[in-house]
Formats: sequence, structure tokens, C-alpha cells
Amino acid sequence: MEVDEARQSEVELKYCESCGALWFRPRGVEEVYCVACMPKMAEFPVGRPRRNGPRMPLAPSEDVEIEGCVAELAGVCAEGGEL
Repeated sequence: MEVDEARQSEVELKYCESCGALWFRPRGVEEVYCVACMPKMAEFPVGRPRRNGPRMPLAPSEDVEIEGCVAELAGVCAEGGEL
């Protein structure tokens, strides 16, 4: 029996990131919600992507003594104790 190649497509098993249901999605598609949850999730605003790593202030404030903090932390880490 010959399979019609036009009807074949690659799919992957995916869980819905809203309700947890398992469903098949076409390979390469980035949808994360099942068909039932897509309309509900579309009502929520889209958030900004998160940055990786610690958040640093744009400019240090005048009341922060960076060298003293670093020296104090280095001493604590070397001794393995608490402040």
C-alpha cells in the first residue's frame, strides 16, 4: 500500500502551557497553547521578554561604597561565614 506523500506532515507531541493537555502540533510551529486555550490566552497582554543575568543600576548612587562591599564579601566567602 503506497502512502500519499502530500498528506504526510511531521508533528511533535506538545503540552499546553495553560491547561496541560497533550496535543500534536506541526513541527517548526511555536504555538504553546492548545486550540481550546488560544482564545483565552489571546485576551492577556503580551509581556516583555526577560533579560538574562542580574539587573545592574545604570549609574551607582553616591551613597554606595563598592570597594568596601567587595572587600567585605571576599572576606565572608573566604571564611565561609555570615556577615
